[in-house]
Amino acid sequence: QVQVAESGGGSVQAGGSLRLSCMTSGSRAAAIKCMAWFRQAPGKRREGLAGTYIGINTTYYVESVKGRFAISQDNAKNTVYLQMDSLNPEDTAVYFCAAHQSWGECFNWDKYNTWGQGTQVTVSS
Repeated sequence: QVQVAESGGGSVQAGGSLRLSCMTSGSRAAAIKCMAWFRQAPGKRREGLAGTYIGINTTYYVESVKGRFAISQDNAKNTVYLQMDSLNPEDTAVYFCAAHQSWGECFNWDKYNTWGQGTQVTVSS
């Protein structure tokens, strides 16, 4: 089994930064091939933001966060990060980390099948 758990959310003023962390654990954690960050704002559908292949430096970002957000990983700590800069109120949402084990599909949001509980990010103007 695999578990993922996010941390690092909070409240920040527009223009500020936050770094989210996502730690994986469980007997099958070593089989994870892909991890990604999603978010869901009130009244909106969940959207994929950034994904990465585990163990190699290949990432993908949606246009709305490209240049502001950065996904990175520390494999020794089984942790993936999302550095968020230049935040604006439209970034307010619950942010989720997710994982899956299908190689070559890290940027296919529909493949993600293991989810964390989410962490709230609130950006005030």
